[in-house]
Amino acid sequence: MKAAIIVFPGSNCDRDLAEAFRAAGADVTMVWHKDSALPKDVDIVGIPGGFSFGDYLRCGAIASRSPICTAVVEHTQRGGYAIGVCNGFQVLTETGVLPGALLRNAGLKYICKTVRLKVETSNSTFTSGYNAGDVLGIPIAHHDGNYYADAATLDALKGEDRIAFTYTENPNGSQRDIAGVLSANRRVLGMMPHPERAVDTGHGGTDGAAMFRALVGMLTPA
Repeated sequence: MKAAIIVFPGSNCDRDLAEAFRAAGADVTMVWHKDSALPKDVDIVGIPGGFSFGDYLRCGAIASRSPICTAVVEHTQRGGYAIGVCNGFQVLTETGVLPGALLRNAGLKYICKTVRLKVETSNSTFTSGYNAGDVLGIPIAHHDGNYYADAATLDALKGEDRIAFTYTENPNGSQRDIAGVLSANRRVLGMMPHPERAVDTGHGGTDGAAMFRALVGMLTPA
């Protein structure tokens, strides 16, 4: 399975995301934000966490105008897979690939700790390594992780089983405790917590590893 990890000025989780994919068996290529095309035959695009362009304007807003994001949007429109973590989730909402927006945390403070996530659906490639109802320990590290969408969008996400994860104890004010959402075709996931930081026992836990194993396993031809 071929994964492409996008790198912006200010990305600080690009290596983490790349190593999580590599540990699961993927062939990983790092892609600079000024590139205009993704590698040939890429299966999944990873948009990492960090503080792209210093989080000036809205978080992810400048990054979403980078040349590579045009190719990322086209990739998702063709049915390609993508995952955006933290700042990557913000970029995916700014490009319109995913609905909603990420606002300033309700407590107006940066939060960095491990939280408990409930798996809301196993009906996606990203969550197929878990059972609905499983509770995971996954780190968060964000200042603008408060998920917002209008009531109709929230109802649609719920009704279409597109809420991937919720917080068991909401740390940032996200509506309906949402921690991660899926695209309409279920091939794009955006989430604020960092599964790539939970794939090695030396980092305190491995609850994120099943996501990358499932992705690599299901996207690799038999």
